[in-house]
Amino acid sequence: MAWTEITRAKYRREGLRYASDTAGEEWAVIAPHLPAPSRRGRPRTTALRAVVDAIFYIAQTGCQWRLLPKDFPPYTTVQRYFYRWRDDGTWRRINHELVMLAREAMGRDASPSAGVIDSQSVKTTEAGGPRGFDAGKKIKGRKRHILTDTAGLLVGAVVHEAGIQDRDGAPTLLDDIRRAFPWLRHVFADTAYAGDKLAAALAPLGKWTLEIVKRIAGTEGFILLPRRWVVERTLAWLNRNRRLAKDFEASIDSATVWLLIASVKLLSRRIARA
Repeated sequence: MAWTEITRAKYRREGLRYASDTAGEEWAVIAPHLPAPSRRGRPRTTALRAVVDAIFYIAQTGCQWRLLPKDFPPYTTVQRYFYRWRDDGTWRRINHELVMLAREAMGRDASPSAGVIDSQSVKTTEAGGPRGFDAGKKIKGRKRHILTDTAGLLVGAVVHEAGIQDRDGAPTLLDDIRRAFPWLRHVFADTAYAGDKLAAALAPLGKWTLEIVKRIAGTEGFILLPRRWVVERTLAWLNRNRRLAKDFEASIDSATVWLLIASVKLLSRRIARA
């Protein structure tokens, strides 16, 4: 990576125990969106900031649950919070709120009106779970399907078998986000999404316009394509978290929520700097 004076400061994270920990300003962004303590049962004894820091540590370093450093809460406690927040939609809700906050900080409307869609096929491990073969990329594993706004903020994500083609996986993703971002109806995409099949699948989901950004004929190698580069940059941002180097998860739900966790970490830092 070509470090600059700006990027060095972002990734050095001086003054923190670990580079993945939340700074005070970042925690202030995340904390209001976490579940309140239950009025029933035993009082909460674990600090949620320590739990979030532990989850961010695993996301950024890619370590196993059992290898979580001892200065975090017990890994079983962190794991219990991870699964609870995965199942009740906490990470999805936080990502949704932070996307709107980040957009407003940039002087934009909270809800985007256009997005960029793309997918990334990644290998799975011996953990098992659903998987398939992407004949185009020659990868056996899963496909991460993401939608960003035109600034590259993660609007939605789904994970499915790599054998499912992009035009077949797109309706699931767009249906997943259409209530959270009701004004988003224009989508930029590559040629993998072209054709009448996707248009027919989107018809029951409301009025959508799909703009295919084609590669210039006769060009070779890397070409910076309008709009498409935005979502590709977002995938690069997410992949800086080593937990996403492969798909290590046994379940699709866990694989999806790690994408949202990486996005929340990125958004909280961006908002805190604004």
